Amino acid sequence: METKVSSATKEVIISYDRPTVIIGERINPTGRKKLTAAVQSGDLAMIKKEALDQGAAGAAVLDCNVNAQGVDDTKLLPETVKLIMDTVDVPICIDSPNPSVMEAALKVYKGKALVNCVNGETKSLERVLPLIKEYGAAAVGLVQDDEGIPKSADKRVAVAHKIVEAADKIGIPREDIIIDVMCYSIGAEAKSGKDVLDALYRIRTELGVNMTMGASNISFGMPDRSLLNGAWISMVIFAGGTALIANAAHVMPYVLAADLVMGRDRFARRYLEGTRKRQAAAQA
Repeated sequence: METKVSSATKEVIISYDRPTVIIGERINPTGRKKLTAAVQSGDLAMIKKEALDQGAAGAAVLDCNVNAQGVDDTKLLPETVKLIMDTVDVPICIDSPNPSVMEAALKVYKGKALVNCVNGETKSLERVLPLIKEYGAAAVGLVQDDEGIPKSADKRVAVAHKIVEAADKIGIPREDIIIDVMCYSIGAEAKSGKDVLDALYRIRTELGVNMTMGASNISFGMPDRSLLNGAWISMVIFAGGTALIANAAHVMPYVLAADLVMGRDRFARRYLEGTRKRQAAAQA
């Protein structure tokens, strides 16, 4: 199943049979004091730099979130989307918990956007899915419902079915829904990794949709995070993860290695190119 998103000039196809897509996560003030301060002051220079850096590092899609205390998202998110479109040619993932803010950004977007996010809560399905259909966007669907964020694989799979079925009912193509299986830190929830991998495999088997998640969430609070993230990313890609939300500069080597082993890199071209870039950077 192929999920297609685009900028005005570039299309990105997300599929289990294609190279893993990285959704650059850096344009998001959550947990980042300097970016939060910049967003609150209306200074978008840092966002422009992040867009350039993430694109250069290999992000095929850029997440765009300006949700911070005291910020008028309805005004600033469309401005930020316009800035990113003027800076790089990659598709944008419009990221906001507020449907009104989403719509303001969708109105100015050129191409087929990815929207983050809808979830399994009744209110979210009723308010966000019609926007997705109206603007012809694709959407990230979080496996969270009115009972909260599930821990078991069974519950994750059930919420994924609920989201896909609700989209089907109003005429949104199944390929336009990307399920976010949602991962807890392994330090806080010992079974999180296994439950997520089980859910990934079952959702791919039962629904066939593309899937995503925050690639580094598994390692929060743990030592040697890079080691844990690398092992985790390989497992996620094998189980069915096709679009990872991550800092492209940190995860690209793991993604390229996993794609090569999975037979998604003809003649190892992408892997070898990535190796040469890292060697050149180390010598600079």
